[in-house]
Amino acid sequence: MATLVQTSAFPILYIPLLLLPSSSSSAESSETSCSLKYIVLIYVLLGVIIAGDNMLYSVGLLYLSASTYSLICATQLAFNAVFSYFINAQKFTALILNSVVLLSFSAALIALNDDADTPSGVSRSKYIVGFVCTLAASALYSLLLSLMQFSFEKILKRETFSVVLEMQIYTSLVATCVSVIGLFASGEWRTLHGEMEGYHKGQASYVLTLVWTAVTWQVCSVGVVGLIFLVTSLFSNVISTLSLAVTPLAALVVFRDKMSGVKIMAMLIALWGFASYVYQNHIDDLKVRRARQQAQAGRVEPPC
Repeated sequence: MATLVQTSAFPILYIPLLLLPSSSSSAESSETSCSLKYIVLIYVLLGVIIAGDNMLYSVGLLYLSASTYSLICATQLAFNAVFSYFINAQKFTALILNSVVLLSFSAALIALNDDADTPSGVSRSKYIVGFVCTLAASALYSLLLSLMQFSFEKILKRETFSVVLEMQIYTSLVATCVSVIGLFASGEWRTLHGEMEGYHKGQASYVLTLVWTAVTWQVCSVGVVGLIFLVTSLFSNVISTLSLAVTPLAALVVFRDKMSGVKIMAMLIALWGFASYVYQNHIDDLKVRRARQQAQAGRVEPPC
């Protein structure tokens, strides 16, 4: 169910899709030039990856505390840097390498912490399962972002924002179908009624929690895919990773998670790795601005 709600609210995206201006004829011609079977294949492939990734994240959150889970998720930026280098031809500088090493070390520090807090009733073996699933989900999520950027740039090639909503709608449709199949194949659908009745705040709160969780997931996903479309997958992941630095503090306040010295050190290392990437992005931006200024200066200079 936790996996299903992450994609099941995709029909609400038809509302902004209908309000956006339609694609231009040139955009439509570029889409029709690409075979429909390849477009369907892209949506199906990405949708299946999304369903598997959501399942891994859900298992990880089941066995880990919110703060530990968020710190391990910070490795997705490191994975994304590697995938962006090979798939999207992203530059791999010393600062980005520094970010990769620091974020990886931060997650390893959490994994090797014998005193790491876990939810009640979770054994050490389940904690390791949660760690491995979260780490694998971070890698798969990073691969997904790079594949989306590749699809936008090399296959879909459309310039209107409607392509972002279509990407989210159709991949979510596939992911939802896969999740529903998994829900019934695993037999977990039989426990849903008991889970609803046993919810400590009542059945109405249970349903509202699922509904608003599903809606907020769609809002978040559109933002992530939109940044991939407008900038790059790596930049989108950087913005997503920014929230991870705040999550352990929020988990401390809301869920009363323990904030051990090792966890604080891991969070500081993750912030250092994030800052390294931000500084690299600042340097790249300065270079682009200088190049534009020089190009403009060259155009306005009168001939000798």
